[in-house]
Amino acid sequence: MKQVINKCNDSSAPGPDKLTWHHLKSIVNQDDCLNNIINIANSCFDLGHWPNFFKCSSTIIIPKPNKMIYDQLKAFRPIVLLNILGKLIEKVIAERIQFTVTSNDFIHPSQLGRLKFKSTIDAGVALTHIVRSGWAKGKTTSILAFNILQFFPSLNHRLLSLILEKVGLDPKVSFFFENYLVRRKTSYVWNDLHSPSFEVNVGVGQGSALSPILSALYLFLFLYILEKHLKNLKIPISTLLFVCR
Repeated sequence: MKQVINKCNDSSAPGPDKLTWHHLKSIVNQDDCLNNIINIANSCFDLGHWPNFFKCSSTIIIPKPNKMIYDQLKAFRPIVLLNILGKLIEKVIAERIQFTVTSNDFIHPSQLGRLKFKSTIDAGVALTHIVRSGWAKGKTTSILAFNILQFFPSLNHRLLSLILEKVGLDPKVSFFFENYLVRRKTSYVWNDLHSPSFEVNVGVGQGSALSPILSALYLFLFLYILEKHLKNLKIPISTLLFVCR
């Protein structure tokens, strides 16, 4: 857990609890406090429960710079801020899940971004390799790109639970996520104005460390099925998927 928290940026904006990574780093330096946090994380899995306090977030509405007018939603960027202790536990859970699924080859090789050892640079290198390999064979490479808007909020909870069971994770993990995914709330902040809390019981949480690995698992079956169909076309087609948040 200390290894995870040491990677966190102290300048990150605090969530509803007003705590920062700097505060939490000081807390976990105390062995008793660290052990209590580890006990909380383990209890969440043992009980299949994610505390309501961790399900609360603040959504900050920030104007995008250099816009001529600000009369459309796309001129603004929402940033979700979570309670810091919940963020830490989510990061630890994400690390554990990613280690398990990658060691068992459940992540499709074409899935890049927000995964360990698979960055934006890797996506660029892979794409360059595909193009240059085509040139070496005297062929022209065409690229068809898709951007899936609102992907994180679109994930079906039932299908995600079935996938978590399919990849061979402990049943406790699936049971935990059945509770983790529901009854989340956020309040919107515009300048100094705060809205009441609204339920956001759709998809996976924006800004959560768990969202990228959950979305990668959500798509891995689709990519293997797509790969099988592309092979039947007898046309050299490669796929790349880049998940970001």
